[in-house]
Amino acid sequence: MKKIVLLMIMTFAMTVCVFAQSYTVQEVTGRVQQEKGNSNVDVKVGDTLSADTVIHTGIGASLVLKDKDNKTFTVAAARNGKVSELATASSGVRIRGNVTKTDTGAVSRTTAQASTASARASEAAADVDIDAE
Repeated sequence: MKKIVLLMIMTFAMTVCVFAQSYTVQEVTGRVQQEKGNSNVDVKVGDTLSADTVIHTGIGASLVLKDKDNKTFTVAAARNGKVSELATASSGVRIRGNVTKTDTGAVSRTTAQASTASARASEAAADVDIDAE
């Protein structure tokens, strides 16, 4: 019972801290909008958003925000919700890179290329001979 009460108090305290924060827009890519009244307004670099601000990121869009502790996080494409919810859901990791194609030497397929992850998974399989004694 004490653990439940303590957990509830901690959750409430974290919620109060998150809602008290404001965030500064550091970078906008693509179409990002915030709800103001009955309309949506474009978000621009330098704007200050409260934790209760509802934002919408379009397809291919992203938003980089900085909180009062100078921690930054990225809101990915096609995300909708309050800034506070998106901030707690964000891992703060930006994933970038390229997927390369590798020839797997497949004979029966129409194309002999597969993504690198598939090629590595197929390379992980090994033939093992088990001697029956």
